[in-house]
Amino acid sequence: MSPHSQPPAESSPHQTGRPRVAAAWLLLVSIGLIALTMRGPFVAVAPVARALEGDLGLSAGELGLLTGIPVLCFALASPLASLCARRFGAEMAVTLTLLGVLAGVLVRSLDGTAVVMLGTVVLGVAITVGNIAVPLIIRRDFTQARQGMALGVYTAALNVGSFVTSVATAPLAAATGWRTALAASALFALVAIAFWVAAVGLRRAMRPEEAVAAPTDHAAPRGRRTGAVTVALAFGFGGQAFSYYGVTAWLPSLLSDEVGLSAAGAGAGASLFQIMAILGALGTPLLARYAGSRAAVGALGVLWLTVPIGLLLAPGLWALWSSLGGAAQGGGITFIFTAILTVARDQAAAGRMSAIVQGTGYGVAAIAPTLLGGIHTAAGSWTPPLVLVLVAVVAFFAGTGAAVVLAARRH
Repeated sequence: MSPHSQPPAESSPHQTGRPRVAAAWLLLVSIGLIALTMRGPFVAVAPVARALEGDLGLSAGELGLLTGIPVLCFALASPLASLCARRFGAEMAVTLTLLGVLAGVLVRSLDGTAVVMLGTVVLGVAITVGNIAVPLIIRRDFTQARQGMALGVYTAALNVGSFVTSVATAPLAAATGWRTALAASALFALVAIAFWVAAVGLRRAMRPEEAVAAPTDHAAPRGRRTGAVTVALAFGFGGQAFSYYGVTAWLPSLLSDEVGLSAAGAGAGASLFQIMAILGALGTPLLARYAGSRAAVGALGVLWLTVPIGLLLAPGLWALWSSLGGAAQGGGITFIFTAILTVARDQAAAGRMSAIVQGTGYGVAAIAPTLLGGIHTAAGSWTPPLVLVLVAVVAFFAGTGAAVVLAARRH
């Protein structure tokens, strides 16, 4: 599933007479800023959870729902997001994402439990649209050889947004209050909107795209044989997403219990898991290009396995396992999204395929924190949850590996 095995992409905007997209670097910067917008607001709740609980009188269940709503939206609203991208075009879908995030962040920072929940739903649906639309922009407006790297930048920026927000929100909340701290995420959206309009133009950003007929060349019959690849990628992404959200939710608690780290030290371990994803996101496309997709899947699988196995056998080396696992999770999502763009025969097929893979994966991910926490409570040990993460990582390896093999047979 290397760049050389991609089907011919649709004509570029230059070839179809559509307005020329701004310089590639400006579009790439815009994509990075959009990614910051799509993850920063998502992780902002955790650092101010106690303040929210106290001021709004939230129960533990309501607080859990508040933090879980975006992931549930990723799962449930993916078909709607794919339809939005097809109906309005990728540019307007991205614009709706940014405006939706801005509105959701501002509403969520107001008073009242119902209003906070409503803002979070708006935020989750808007980000879901972006999850589908941004890769479509990359598929259409970047050359085949550069799509993997553009996706790497996108994935890396997702993790930078998570890291910066998780580090900055608590101190900001202590100085200004939780409402201002949550509303501060709107700055990401405002900057991203400005760059996005500069990159594609106000007209393209705000107007629905005219429908373009699907290509009728030799790519279409091949597209009918992508069902098995889609299933394999959905299986693999389910394992990837379950592992990521499970580890993200419980790694600080595990490090505190098993290694005796302070709250600050445990938080540092979790931050390492996030920030090292940048390395994996940017390095995986290069590895796949020069060593092949099978080598990339093998490397990512081995790195991911070090997290559950390492924490089971040598928890004292947690910094090493967090680093290797962080690189794996950043590379894993980059590889899967690149595979979708590679296999899909056209933009519409890529949107549908992405909706299936993401909807399935995030649906599995939504249960990970609750399930792992419940197993830990029942067992009184972190061993069973880590074994379950190990199973999920094997599923990631098996699913992505099968997708590579199935895609190779189509050529």
